[in-house]
Amino acid sequence: MDLRDYLRIIRRDWLLVLATTLVGLIVGGSASVLTKPTYTAETQLFVAISSSGSVQELQQGNTFSQARVQSYVKTVVSPLVLQPAIDSLGLTSSPAELAKRVKASTDLNTVLIDISVSDQSAVQAAATAQAIATSLISKVDDLERPKNGGSSPISLSITKPATAPTSPSAPNTRLNLVVALLAGLVIGLIAALARSALDVRVRGEADLRRVTDAPLLGGISFDQDATKKPLITQAPSQSPRTESFRQLRTNLQFANVAGKARSVLVTSSLPGEGKSTTATNLAIAMAQAGQSVCLVDADLRRPMVSEYLGLERNAGLTTALMGSVAVNDLLQPWGEDDLYVLTSGQIPPNPSELLGSEAMKNLLAQLEQIFDAVVIDAPPLLPVTDAAVLSQVVGGVMLVIGTQKVKQHDLEKSLRALELVDASLLGVVLNRLPVKGPDAYSYSYYSSQESSQNQGGHGNPERSPRGSNERTSQTPSQDERVQPLLVGETRAAGRFPLTEGDARS
Repeated sequence: MDLRDYLRIIRRDWLLVLATTLVGLIVGGSASVLTKPTYTAETQLFVAISSSGSVQELQQGNTFSQARVQSYVKTVVSPLVLQPAIDSLGLTSSPAELAKRVKASTDLNTVLIDISVSDQSAVQAAATAQAIATSLISKVDDLERPKNGGSSPISLSITKPATAPTSPSAPNTRLNLVVALLAGLVIGLIAALARSALDVRVRGEADLRRVTDAPLLGGISFDQDATKKPLITQAPSQSPRTESFRQLRTNLQFANVAGKARSVLVTSSLPGEGKSTTATNLAIAMAQAGQSVCLVDADLRRPMVSEYLGLERNAGLTTALMGSVAVNDLLQPWGEDDLYVLTSGQIPPNPSELLGSEAMKNLLAQLEQIFDAVVIDAPPLLPVTDAAVLSQVVGGVMLVIGTQKVKQHDLEKSLRALELVDASLLGVVLNRLPVKGPDAYSYSYYSSQESSQNQGGHGNPERSPRGSNERTSQTPSQDERVQPLLVGETRAAGRFPLTEGDARS
């Protein structure tokens, strides 16, 4: 991964990183508040050696003193020094316990000994440090005194008496907060990277490219209102969701620039990825561009098109395949544009056999000769074989990918299933993309004036089209009209002979 991948991961999981950082701050602050304050008192001693005062003796004495100082530093925390200090102050601590709170040190090439004592009482810390310094002076004098009598050649004197500190030495609240913040940030970054490595869902184009190089025809933004209002005619004309289907319509046109695909099959890997709403809205968008479109609900297991459009479902595709009724009597007009819908019909016990039959192949060929575009809503690829069977008799396949839902290995299986049947994959569509963030899909927006011109006369978004027989003959503006997607020219003639009830007024 390069730097952009890491930045994308951080942007994707910024809430996790922020949460761990805040938790670190809270933990650091809580530790500082709950920890009892500790005070540190310091004292300093000077080590001297008796000499006659000549230069040579002074140099020798200084060298001797520096060598002795290291031994005295070690002696400070010994019971020999600490026990007298404990006895003089009447402490209840043992020498071993007191030694944990005492530190002794010296700087290189000096004869100074620094002693520090920590205690929860500032006064007690100063008194203990002073007592230890006094005890050290006495014990060094005893240790260095010659056995045959006389005075000790080494003398220690206090140069810095211990005083009660005015502020605690611990906890260091500022340091604790900085360390906790950095620790929380690091943990958050590691968690984000681990989550990205373990999360095999397709969340955006970057994840898609790890699986396939298939053309990305478009991205459909996630809309909370889509569950209640799934159609683009129910949304504002300039909403990101509506614009995304216009962009999908245009990109699909360029993907089929050769014009060989006269029908497009819309499918997905798993149920719930939004392939039915994508197929329905794509057909509406194409009809709004001036094309004659036939939307076929070939999902004979969980048909949804009739529910979305408010049409009769009981008579439809299966009825035509069984030869009970002519297909021209089963096509239902919808809306004010040139859109006809062939609903699923009764759910059969053998959907795969029906969809793979010669009757289905002949029906699609007949529809391709009549309409500019035939959009087919098919079942998902992985649970059943219906879509794979249908993909062999259509002009092209469009695979809908529900982000945050489908996993990369499921997408790989779907692509392999299409390859096995030699299907023509026109491209993929990312559905349920976030409007903002690293996985968002950018859209091209019309200006208000252009959108007003392009959307003029397309009907009330809240209309109920069921049973609608009235149609307008409005012609889309030059900016909105695109070339027919699936054939070279619009077929105004040669339409199925409609029944009298379905004829346009």
